[in-house]
This record gives sequence, C-alpha cells and structure tokens, in this order.
Amino acid sequence: MPLFALATLTPAALIAFGALQGGWAAALGLLYMTALVALMDRLIARAAINSDPEAEFPGSDALLAALGVAHFALLALVLWTVAGASGLHALPRAAIGIACGLVFGQISHPVAHELIHKRPRALRLLGRLVYTSLLTGHHASAHLRVHHVHVATAKDPNSPPMGTGFYRFALSAAPGSFRAGLAAESAMLTRGGKPRWRHPYLLYVGGGMAMIAGVALLAGWRGLMVYIALCLYAQMQILLSDYVQHYGLSRRTRTDGAPEPVGPQHSWNAPHWFSSAVTLNAPRHSDHHVTPSRAYPALQLDAERMPMLPRPLPVMAAVALVPPLWRRMMDARARRWN
Repeated sequence: MPLFALATLTPAALIAFGALQGGWAAALGLLYMTALVALMDRLIARAAINSDPEAEFPGSDALLAALGVAHFALLALVLWTVAGASGLHALPRAAIGIACGLVFGQISHPVAHELIHKRPRALRLLGRLVYTSLLTGHHASAHLRVHHVHVATAKDPNSPPMGTGFYRFALSAAPGSFRAGLAAESAMLTRGGKPRWRHPYLLYVGGGMAMIAGVALLAGWRGLMVYIALCLYAQMQILLSDYVQHYGLSRRTRTDGAPEPVGPQHSWNAPHWFSSAVTLNAPRHSDHHVTPSRAYPALQLDAERMPMLPRPLPVMAAVALVPPLWRRMMDARARRWN
C-alpha cells in the first residue's frame, strides 16, 4: 500500500507545486508521468509479486477515496493554471495541462474504475462522478453491464478484433459503448420495475452538462476550451487502455452458441512494477476480469496462463497510436493465444 500511495499521490503534489511555483517546476509533473515512470520500469528490475489473494487491505479504499477527491481539486487547479490568472507563461501552462491530462487518463481512470466496482454506494457514486467530470460518465455503466459480460466477443464495443487499428476502434467504441450501456441500464430498470428517474444516464448526461455550464460560467470560454481538451485527452487514454488490454483476443463459441467463460487468456497484461503501481495494478487485467471483486492490491499475475505485453502498458498505448507498428508487434502474439 505505501508504494501505491506514493506512486499515485506524488504526481498531483508535483503538479500543484509546479502550478504555484512556475518556471522549471511546472515540468515536474510531466516528467514524472513520462520519463520517470518509463525509467523506473526499465532500470529497476523487480520480479512481479503476487500478494495473498485472500488478504485484506484496509487502506486500499481510503486511498481510492482520497484520489477521487484529489481528482476534482486537480481539475480546478489546472483550469485556474492553464486558463486563469495564474501568471504563468505559455510553456509552463502547457506542461501543467499535459501532465494533468496524463494523470486524468492514467490515475483518475483506474481510480474511478476501482470505485465503481466497490460495494459501498458512496464509493460507487464517487467513481461515477469522476467519470462524469471527464464527460464520459457512461463508461461506468458500459464497463459493468457490457464490457464485463461480453468481453472478447463481438457484442463488446470495447474489445477490438485483430486487424482493427486504434483510430478505427475509437470511432466505433466511443458511441458504441454509450449506446450499449444505455440499453443495458434501461433493460435493468424495466426488469426491476424501477422508475425512469433512477436511470444513471440522467446523472451522466445531466452531470456532464452541469460541468460544462459551470466551467463556462466560472472560467469563461478559454477555460471551457481547456476543459473540453482535457476531457478528450483523458477519454482517448481510456479507449487506449481498453484497446491495448483486449486487442485481438476472443472467446470461443461453445456448441450451445454461448461464448466460453472469461478466462485468464482473454486480456493482455504487463508485469512492470512502477507503471502498475501508478495505475493501481491495471496491467494485471486478466485477474480483474476473472475475479472482478478482488481488491486491486491483490490482483494476481501468471505469465504462463496470461498473455503478456512486450512492453509496459503506457509504452504500448503509445505504440498503438502507430497502427502498422502495433500490428507488427501484436498480431502474431494474439494469434498464438487464440
């Protein structure tokens, strides 16, 4: 737990220091999220450690709640720094903005993802609010009601078939997951006989509109443009995460027409220790799909039974932005696992 806390809380502290100090300090958060993470993964060799899967981690939920609250503080800070009267020059503003975008996509997203899986209602709501603040609230429903049910099949918009480039995937997955999540939540309300005013999409859409209106009112058109850019940047990273972790892997169809159960072979993983700590063990993705209720510190890794990415997850997300290079690295690996 100390490693998770240090890895995830440090970038927010560095960004806040850079926003207040300006000058060279404005680059600290950006350097942390890019160069330092890559160097720690590459230069410090450390064997992947599996915690006891039955162990309890009392501080894990508290860290998630703290990071969820910190997300909103950081969002307010970046709008003031980049679009407000912070007094910083253009380059420090850009460094702060890009660093925050990386934090939103690589830390806030895993935080919200963990929160929506939690049993306490307050934690689940916090996770939905984090996604809603990034104008992608529907991801909370699409992930739980669609992705976990239909992963590695054609019914999941966020499971890219082999040969699909990232940009083509993103153009179909973004609206596809919105529609699939909406249909799944509507069907659940109908089956449960619940009123339509309890539809979670009212929170996602209404909350997103409230965020846009609030930012425009408090930060003006410039703040609104910065906010939209940050949201789109974070959404792209969320899509990249799904793309990289599920590319080309598929569940076989049984004789009764149903797909085989989700297994460890249906998600890509990465054993690199520091980027795993920064992203709350998100690269241990197979075990999350097999046991969604397992706490993130206890997620397991088995290189013999789980597909492994050739590079750390953040590096592979960058590779996915160059489809020919991505296919050269990944297609043969996906074929072997299928």
